[in-house]
Amino acid sequence: MTKKLACLFILSLALFFLSFTVGRYPISPGTVAAILWSKFAGMPNGFNADMETVLFSVRLPRILAAALVGSALSVSGAAYQGLFKNPMVSPDILGVSAGASFGAALGMLLSRGMVATQFLAFTFGMVAVGISYAIGTLLAKRGEPVLVMVLGGIIIGTLFTSFVSIIKYLADPYNTLPAIVFWLMGSLANVSLADLRVASLPICAGMSLILALRWNLNVMSFGDEEARALGVRAGALRLAIIVCATLMTAAAVSISGVIGLVGLVVPHMARLLAGPNYTRLLPVSLLLGATFLLAVDDLARVVFAVEIPLGIVTSLIGAPFFLYLLLNTRKGWL
Repeated sequence: MTKKLACLFILSLALFFLSFTVGRYPISPGTVAAILWSKFAGMPNGFNADMETVLFSVRLPRILAAALVGSALSVSGAAYQGLFKNPMVSPDILGVSAGASFGAALGMLLSRGMVATQFLAFTFGMVAVGISYAIGTLLAKRGEPVLVMVLGGIIIGTLFTSFVSIIKYLADPYNTLPAIVFWLMGSLANVSLADLRVASLPICAGMSLILALRWNLNVMSFGDEEARALGVRAGALRLAIIVCATLMTAAAVSISGVIGLVGLVVPHMARLLAGPNYTRLLPVSLLLGATFLLAVDDLARVVFAVEIPLGIVTSLIGAPFFLYLLLNTRKGWL
């Protein structure tokens, strides 16, 4: 397992470096290495200043964002799949993406600027999950609490999606509506280092706690009664995982828009490499998610003359791969 983690880490570092070389303004690997070395060593270089601007002001933020968002979505998806004991669960199961979409669309409709738009996306993503969790808690006595919570998440997600449709209907069709539609398809083109500094705090905090609790996820996969028998407080653990995964997903969606299938497909890929044990599965999901979205972002930048939104690329790649997994994986996923 250590060798697999090392190989994944090396692969992600190699892809991280190669991502600097691709784009509308291609730069050779040797030039990238020389500029990076001179920058961090504090030495002058004779390269064009435009190259430094492209590398550090344009590509570095989106490369870091791709790694951060990919790891956040994949770890959240893996945690949710174990928590809800369902291989079809993704990070937006409780409505976080729909809530964040409404917040972002509202910010664009009101022309509040990028910072306010990201704040509204994060806030309404958290609100949507809070409502879903409240529904599950209030109606737990009427049925399985997890099932009620998931159903509540579907309802709340549908409700916020309707709100987004209303905003799209009211938006200016020449300026605001195209911006909303493009954001909903997911992109890292406009991410800045300031955005990353804000988003990295909830993502790193949530990821650290989920990784610290990964052994408990193994216990939760057997059910609440078995977890209590082993001394795990199922309700408190479920709330902690939901809060952490929601923080990560809401922060990721607030800077990248909606990028589908990453949190659904990558955990299954990680499970093929690491097995169902969450002490190994979550670190592999972290590295694999970062690597996957870095590769997708590189493809989105170079395949066509116009950059493709990331949500389209992840769907084109993830849907056939997930179908392959369904057809070739043995029954039982844990």
